Amino acid sequence: MTKKPTIRDLRQKIDAGDDKILELLKYRIGYAQEIGKLKAETKRAKWDPKRERDIYSRLIEENDNVFPEKSLISIFHEIITSCRLSQKKIEVAYLGPEATFTHLAGVRYFGHSASYKALESIDEVFSEVDKSRTQYGIVPVENSIEGAVFSTLDSFMKYSVKICGEIQLPITHNLVCRSGNIGDIQTVASHAQPLAQCREWLKKNLPSIPTLPVFSTGAAAQMAANNPNIGAIASSLAIKTYELQVVVKGIEDYQGNTTRFLVIGKKSPNTSGNDKTSLLLGLLDRPGALNEVLTILSSKNINLAKIESRPVKGKQWTYLFFLDMLGHMEDPVIGEACNILRQTCSYYEWLGSYPQAGVLE
Repeated sequence: MTKKPTIRDLRQKIDAGDDKILELLKYRIGYAQEIGKLKAETKRAKWDPKRERDIYSRLIEENDNVFPEKSLISIFHEIITSCRLSQKKIEVAYLGPEATFTHLAGVRYFGHSASYKALESIDEVFSEVDKSRTQYGIVPVENSIEGAVFSTLDSFMKYSVKICGEIQLPITHNLVCRSGNIGDIQTVASHAQPLAQCREWLKKNLPSIPTLPVFSTGAAAQMAANNPNIGAIASSLAIKTYELQVVVKGIEDYQGNTTRFLVIGKKSPNTSGNDKTSLLLGLLDRPGALNEVLTILSSKNINLAKIESRPVKGKQWTYLFFLDMLGHMEDPVIGEACNILRQTCSYYEWLGSYPQAGVLE
């Protein structure tokens, strides 16, 4: 009769399996570093988004729904990112201080192996990348509830950077403070966007408590950590970072609250097969100018994902338009349309082509 394995027996098997996983991780990172050297010799880009997308697709297929798919992708994203970063350590600038939603988006995108640099404004993040003081920056560009982040759009008009990627981060707002007691809160601090996204909850549950807009959710969490009478609307990362207590979870007014973040750098990646292309356009001062642009895209059967206008500083009643379209500049149809737009528009700038959000999540 076969002896039934004990918990100790099974744990020993798990330990042996963990040892094999570790050996395979060391094996993988070694070959990744060799590839990095070969890419450096041939001046090829360190990041190949199509290759990574193919890896995820293959793993999902071979997994056959045995291991939880979301966890599988998360684990391999961290492995792949760590191996890529081992080729060359990178630094990522973000709107700080530590534990903002932008910081959390950066960790989700680049993994824990990257080095993160907290800055005080979105403008500074663009400046760091523009001056090549950091390789990448990550910035919020729009929220599904409150719309566009104008400081990000305006910064594209000031700095010479390229969009390298995007990530969509589901946003859950937590009311936190030092004690975890709602009665101790005399002021609620946060960035203006989270305050707006939670305004109905705050009006209903804390009608007499004033709100204090600050430059980031991380700054609000810092304030709450230093003052027992300040509550903050902050991320899950901030709770751990600043050792705060949760008063109420999920106080956002609408479900499905999601923020889209852009990764900026000096060079866009090659096609992944599932991409977006972003443009910054100025239109000629004549009737139907915007319709001309839309007709060019429509005639090429190009799907326009977003269009947003922003005033040009110092030029009264002059606007530039931000366009996101599906496809990559390397796709012939996108390249052809962009050549026509370059000749048609008064101002034309290609902001980048990059993998759509969802590929790396």
